[in-house]
Amino acid sequence: MAANSTDQFFKSTVLGHPSGLFVLFFTEMWERFSYYGMRALLVLFLTASIMDEGWGWPREHAMALFGSYVGLVYLSTMMGGYFADKIIGFRYAVLVGALLMTIGHASMAFETQWSIYLGLSLLVIGNGFFKPNMTSIISEMYKDRPEKKDGAYTIFYMGVNAGAFIGIILCGYLGEQVGWSLGFGLAGIFMLFGLVQFWLAQGIFGTIGLKPKKSDSNSIEALDKDKRVPFTSWQLGLIIVMVTLGLLWIVNAPAATITGGGVNIFDFLGSQGNTIAILTALTMFVVLLVYRFTQYSKITRDRLIAVTFFSLLSVFFWAIFEQSPGTLTIFANDYTDRSLSGTSANIFRLVNSCMVVIPLVIITWVLYLLFRQTFGKYKWANLVLSLSFVIVWSIAIWMLINQFQDDKLEIPASWFASLNSLYIITLAPLFSKWWESKYNPPANMKYAIGMFLLALGMACVAFGATGIEAGAKTASVSIIWLILVYLFHTMGELCISPVSLSYVSKLVPARMIAFMFGLYYLAVAIGMKGAGVFGENVDKVADENGISYFFWMLTLVSLVVAAFAVVIGPVIKKLMHGVR
Repeated sequence: MAANSTDQFFKSTVLGHPSGLFVLFFTEMWERFSYYGMRALLVLFLTASIMDEGWGWPREHAMALFGSYVGLVYLSTMMGGYFADKIIGFRYAVLVGALLMTIGHASMAFETQWSIYLGLSLLVIGNGFFKPNMTSIISEMYKDRPEKKDGAYTIFYMGVNAGAFIGIILCGYLGEQVGWSLGFGLAGIFMLFGLVQFWLAQGIFGTIGLKPKKSDSNSIEALDKDKRVPFTSWQLGLIIVMVTLGLLWIVNAPAATITGGGVNIFDFLGSQGNTIAILTALTMFVVLLVYRFTQYSKITRDRLIAVTFFSLLSVFFWAIFEQSPGTLTIFANDYTDRSLSGTSANIFRLVNSCMVVIPLVIITWVLYLLFRQTFGKYKWANLVLSLSFVIVWSIAIWMLINQFQDDKLEIPASWFASLNSLYIITLAPLFSKWWESKYNPPANMKYAIGMFLLALGMACVAFGATGIEAGAKTASVSIIWLILVYLFHTMGELCISPVSLSYVSKLVPARMIAFMFGLYYLAVAIGMKGAGVFGENVDKVADENGISYFFWMLTLVSLVVAAFAVVIGPVIKKLMHGVR
């Protein structure tokens, strides 16, 4: 075995994958617990009345802030990827990010204006350091086992969604039923668990993710013989201008909306100042991207173009998929019949108990398997994990007991968002097997299937909302439509999100891996902000044509993108040069 071979990580395995993958699994699980737990509450908190201890914001204002927040979360990954690649390494980037997010969640628990904005800012920066570098560690761990990458990323994605599911269920329940600060605070506690566990177990990754050394003859930089294309002065200047415009726009857009134009950085450009600023930044970005593509060797250039194509499709996917914490949560809160009593309430209690207990049992079993492989060497990391699971089990059992004691039950509006994560936990192993089988579809078809399933989900909620009149502020639509939406959207997500990460890792040069993950997350950021922009306009569309019309529009866009992905398939196959 070569000295620098990553096959060494397969000496200690869990479910056929390195034990280190499951250290990352649990670290990411607690980070996603905190992120999605807080996110499930944010729009509800902002729009809740003062009497309900919220801020009483209009939906348009809440969606404007939310869209910019989630957009900045993913945009910041460019910064985190650069610092990890060039300065501090993947591992320290993860630790710095986890620490900043822990402080950010703690700040939000105070619920004051300054603490909420401070908390969101820290979460943005922390996510930038954390998110791209977790996936970069996986990429390096599987460098010599590329055929296992799709399965590894899908298992990792199960960890992401296990944390999201538990976080939405528990933080959502505490926030809506007990107090917003408890929901925000619980998110911070488990982010701290993720930080400590990763710190104590980081030795399992060997030399992966340490501070890069330019003089190391075995380093990624030295082993990668592909043509270098350093950034010149004019390119760096262009980057500074477009990044500045982009950041100013994404911060100014909600500020201008919330203050009714009282705060507007681009006021000097006229009434369309925000639009002019962001179109200028995007034009600069496209020009720079096209120019740099011409400077690489043919195979590298073609593969980078393929990554760009996948990123473009991801913009549309996430702009529609991420209606979940915005318009779909509003739909659940205002237009869905969530009050249950008698037999229907008992059925929900039983189903909800199974939903909470069964995944926790499965994840606890995975934890046990990890213990068997790593407890002797990393006992303190395992003990921290044990304590976190004791707390989760305690809160979950307390929540379920309370629900059984209520005569009349109202499903929390945030509960529906947890279905996405539950479906992923259930379906991810099946999709992982599909990707590893001879029936594994080509990359563009995965995107096409994902966009079609997205359209099918939106069609469900559009059909369910057909009877809601234009301008209606409340309704009592059956919960079945939201249950179907999240089922189809989850299957679409499994076709696109985890395999996107795998394709980026396969197609780009090793030295650029974290930065290109950051570029992929830039596309996600644009999609996230797009989701917020859609959400800002939902009331206008609903007042004029009915809320069903809004969801039919998103259905049509999804179908068009799916068709485009099919048509462009032969071109993408050629650009990938044999990579599957």
